[in-house]
Amino acid sequence: MSRHRSLFAAVACAALLVALATVGTALGDSATPSFAKRSAFAATAGCGKTPTLRSGQQSITTSGKNRSYILRIPDNYNNTTPYRLIFGFHWNGGTASDVDGGGTSGYPWSYYGLRALSNNTAIFVAPQGFNNGWANSGGEDVTFVDDMIRRIEADLCVDTSQRFAMGFSYGGGMSYALACARATVFRAVAVYSGGQLSGCSGGTEPIAYIGLHGLRDPVLNISAGRSLRDRFVRNNGCTPQNPPEPAQGSLTHIVTYYSGCRAGYPVAWAAFDAGHTPGPVDGSPGDFEPGEKSWTRPVVWEFFSQFAGGDPDPTPTPTVDPPTTGALWGVGSGRCLDVNGASQANGAQVQIWDCNGQSNQQWTSTSAGELRVYGGKCLDVNGAATADGTSVIIWDCNGQNNQKWRLNSDGTITAVGANKCLDVSGYGTANGTKVHIWTCHGGTNQQWTRT
Repeated sequence: MSRHRSLFAAVACAALLVALATVGTALGDSATPSFAKRSAFAATAGCGKTPTLRSGQQSITTSGKNRSYILRIPDNYNNTTPYRLIFGFHWNGGTASDVDGGGTSGYPWSYYGLRALSNNTAIFVAPQGFNNGWANSGGEDVTFVDDMIRRIEADLCVDTSQRFAMGFSYGGGMSYALACARATVFRAVAVYSGGQLSGCSGGTEPIAYIGLHGLRDPVLNISAGRSLRDRFVRNNGCTPQNPPEPAQGSLTHIVTYYSGCRAGYPVAWAAFDAGHTPGPVDGSPGDFEPGEKSWTRPVVWEFFSQFAGGDPDPTPTPTVDPPTTGALWGVGSGRCLDVNGASQANGAQVQIWDCNGQSNQQWTSTSAGELRVYGGKCLDVNGAATADGTSVIIWDCNGQNNQKWRLNSDGTITAVGANKCLDVSGYGTANGTKVHIWTCHGGTNQQWTRT
């Protein structure tokens, strides 16, 4: 079944989903398995072992029933390398094959686009739900996940601190159930347009959480997504807020990282002006756009990949110890990152200019991932856009994802929200050359040195 047909099936089953949402809290889950205590990375039994599992369809007996799932092992699998383990759950009426195959978009949208972005650094699993759903009766679907983990880790080398779950609609409900019941097993979950459909046994422990939901969702109202999010805002000790959401008709999205969260347990909220879809595309009014064009791919991948293994309470590790203040010198141009005309106005363009040590060239990297200038202004991707060539400006610091930057060891600076690099336009070297974002390629016009 193609992705588009499956999404239409999800809409057709709206009444079923809403009904399930009313009884989801009554669904039970089995006891937490023996591996439930999160700890520093430990080698799984499969590390160093010649694997017997192969990519493709698998079967397993769990809770006395025959179940199936699709397994994708990295092409260059090395049995001494610990890999991330990522579960992708299908929607109501969808299948494991839809998740694995990427529907009409194919490989670029496989596992909601994360398989391609992982570049062979993760093992992926697409489980098949009973009746193409995740009712989780008596907790049997959670037990199914427990049993898959045991089997996979007995045969393959997995980083036990790097297990993730994600899913759309009913699959989002299943991912939420795992966040509730297996918060010490999974490092983070991504819930695309979900609701409390598969139960929430437990639900009192912290887990890194990102929710994504459409303002105009006709199947599961955005209020359902907010409610799921707020549980982990509380569990993770984040500062409560009403995060900004785009206006209807804007056809845009806003990603907000909550402040004040317990170290290593961030909560992010991505609201977008569209309906019931895991793959919205900015500027497009429909819900069935090609998934590979969606901004959700880099946003979720960045959220998952920020966690370093081997720490029971891991936090993103910046390559520059914040706070650090100084100029950012362009390797290719020999000039500094500069605010045009020393302006402090919102929207002022960022450019390169002869290094002069003035305040409009002094950038402070903060623990929140910001690059601040003048104290209260942040380096900002204009309009939270993700396209190559989008201008980089300054704006009042607001904590949104288009003001988050990652300083990399190779000298590049990644815009977290767009997953693209800070780039001097056209390899320019002249004073006043515009700075924007562009697909990362490691060229000297994307390399910066702190001075």
